Amino acid sequence: MSVGYLKQETEEIEATKTVLEEAMQAFSEILELEAEEHRLIECMEAESDHETDAYHKVMVDFNRVHELLLASDVHMIKPRTESVLSGLGFKDADFDRPLSTFSGGWRMRVALAQLLLRQPDVLLLDEPTNHLDIDSIDWLEEYLKAYPGTVVLVSHDRYFLDRMVNTTVELQQGQLTEYAGNYAFYLEDRTLRREHQRAGYINQQKFIAENDRFIERFRSKASKATQVQSRVKMMAKLERIPPPPADEAKISFRFPEPPRSGRTVIEIQQCSKKYETDQGVINVFDKAGPLMIERGDKIALIGKNGAGKSTLARMLLGSEPFEGERIEGHNVAMTFFAQHQAESLDRRETPLDSLRSVSSGSSETELRTLLGAFLFSGDDVFKTIGVLSGGERSRVALARTLASPANLLVLDEPTNHLDIHSIGVLTEALRQYTGTFVVVSHDRHFLDRVVNKVWRVEDGTIRQFDGNFSDYSWQIEHGTARAFIDPGTQSTSSSNTSSGNGKANGTASNTPTGGGPKSKEQKRLEAQERELARQKLTSKSPSKFGGLNNFKLKNEYERVEAEVEKLEVVTKAMAAELADPTTFANPSKSTKLLSDFETSQKKLADLNKQWEQLASEMSSRSLA
Repeated sequence: MSVGYLKQETEEIEATKTVLEEAMQAFSEILELEAEEHRLIECMEAESDHETDAYHKVMVDFNRVHELLLASDVHMIKPRTESVLSGLGFKDADFDRPLSTFSGGWRMRVALAQLLLRQPDVLLLDEPTNHLDIDSIDWLEEYLKAYPGTVVLVSHDRYFLDRMVNTTVELQQGQLTEYAGNYAFYLEDRTLRREHQRAGYINQQKFIAENDRFIERFRSKASKATQVQSRVKMMAKLERIPPPPADEAKISFRFPEPPRSGRTVIEIQQCSKKYETDQGVINVFDKAGPLMIERGDKIALIGKNGAGKSTLARMLLGSEPFEGERIEGHNVAMTFFAQHQAESLDRRETPLDSLRSVSSGSSETELRTLLGAFLFSGDDVFKTIGVLSGGERSRVALARTLASPANLLVLDEPTNHLDIHSIGVLTEALRQYTGTFVVVSHDRHFLDRVVNKVWRVEDGTIRQFDGNFSDYSWQIEHGTARAFIDPGTQSTSSSNTSSGNGKANGTASNTPTGGGPKSKEQKRLEAQERELARQKLTSKSPSKFGGLNNFKLKNEYERVEAEVEKLEVVTKAMAAELADPTTFANPSKSTKLLSDFETSQKKLADLNKQWEQLASEMSSRSLA
């Protein structure tokens, strides 16, 4: 069995290798064969006498190597490598660039490409989506769904987990617990399991207390001696149900109430932006816009890496010069978070000191609660920033941003170094935030819950869409915005113009698709189609117990639960007997016992499935 492992951080690489050469190291054995073939050809060309034994041996070796190369599809390795690199966001012009000229995030993509091309039996991926944009994550999902081997991944991307995995393993307090479903199933099933465990634990504790009272009360009565001894033996053999794990602490954070801004927060007229580089001029935006941010807007900036999302964020902030006019509204107070801010923190301060310097009005309890939301607990808040890891410093910088009262937040990849629990805390804080924010992120579940507008940055333009990320996806896949990716349905963005305003389609406009104002009938039909699609996606098959009334449902639940408990005792006894080596001294007895044990296990699995369905039906009726 072969195992491939993708680490979170890149290792040192050879500065001379290009992107394509490094990725093609996945086929190192084939490349070695190819080099050997070229060496053997040179040997044959150098040998003038074709009748010698040496020449004959070279011919035999060449024939063997050539057959191995043909069997390994050597002619396909370069196209396959280029295809995977393109899927991960590299352009054709990037293939021959030295890898040393790329940032750590792009190097991680090359490492991932090499691993995918190697196709090990087991893929171990540690946070594979951290350095990918939304388009590349979509591509990776489709690639991994068709992957022939096993994939084990660590991720905080809930959308990715829900769409990708069929088994979830929870690590908590040193224990591993397996759930047969995706992350959403895990959340539901964990609640049901814990409720069942809690109910069983409470009932057993009552049973233990009653027996302890009986034993204590009648211990000295001769007439009850037999019953007392029986109960003492029963209690000694009783398998104790462990107490359910304590509920996770509910950490919540609310932004300080920001000052009220004017209705228009930021306005940018038609803008252009270009960079002078060693490779020439890079046009980031070419007469894009106009753009307007109004009070209460929650905007997601999405697009491929390098499309200009972070540049646009700085333009909105006013720290990035560009060709065009930026108009700031009345009483606007801005705060900006970017990954590099972590490097500007005072390394001599503690996280608590760092927060106190930007939030003098908050108590120490409030500041420690905020730090706790971002994984700093106990004495961690008193460590100096200089000893923290890069991810920890980034979390301190994010906490500083959130502790500052402002009515416009510009957040660049705020979820990158957070776990799922901390992302949940940030999500709830942004949902309750009364100000305005613009966020650059590739976390689709996070965007779904916090934004009400999506701006797509692509090919020098900015296209605006109303709604969250799911609404944006629907408009691209089913709505009129599909015209931009499906030229066969409508005219493409390069030839279309918005009606009445003269702006080229693909630049920002007030309509989600850039196709001009819609009639009421168009809007009604689109809403109806969207609702039908959502109903189809979210509809569930009816429960087989849905026809039972509440009384019968509860009786059936209790009957199945009793059968499960009874069969568990029988199965456990069989397992203990099978564990005894003397059992197998009698072949006929052991064979029958093994058959009965397998039958009992199958029946127990069926009963457990029925019990879970009944519990789910009761929970939906609030009977549990």
